[in-house]
Amino acid sequence: METKNIMIVGVGGQGSLLASKLLGRLLLDEGYDVKVSEVHGMSQRGGSVVTYVRYGDSVASPVIDRGEADFIVSFELLEAARWLSYLKPDGQIVTNTQEIDPMPVIIGAMEYPEDLVAKMKATGAKVDAIDCLPLAEEAGSAKAVNLVLMGRLSRYFGVSDDVWMKAIEKSVPPKFLELNKKAFELGKNC
Repeated sequence: METKNIMIVGVGGQGSLLASKLLGRLLLDEGYDVKVSEVHGMSQRGGSVVTYVRYGDSVASPVIDRGEADFIVSFELLEAARWLSYLKPDGQIVTNTQEIDPMPVIIGAMEYPEDLVAKMKATGAKVDAIDCLPLAEEAGSAKAVNLVLMGRLSRYFGVSDDVWMKAIEKSVPPKFLELNKKAFELGKNC
């Protein structure tokens, strides 16, 4: 199997590290060679963060270059647009529609761009955009946006729900397990 590439992008504190850990575990359990990068960016200060997950028969490096991502999973809409150049021509974006103002917008130096989903689609990108926050809150916590996104991403994988659930069980503390499973299901089925 050729190497597949997934970028997980967002803003610090949104749970991208757990999402990449979950994906890495899931893909390892499926028998792939997997490389997961460290989180790059100002993750502890609310800045832009990116994690790479690469899998296949043999993966040499964890780094994804422009035009190589099969999937971009984005926790925030502007981050999806920011990393669009990394998507393959036939790649898929799965994004939360939540908007978190970056510093230039907060200080009034810029305005948050409008119609980002339409603008990304206008480039030819396939964009699956959902508002994950209400689903995470329905599951029991606004912090479960990451599992809502993983549920949505699961629609594009030929991996059974049982395998996903086992990976969630291995990745999430027991006291948050049911909440995260529910968030995953809500994301998958919305």
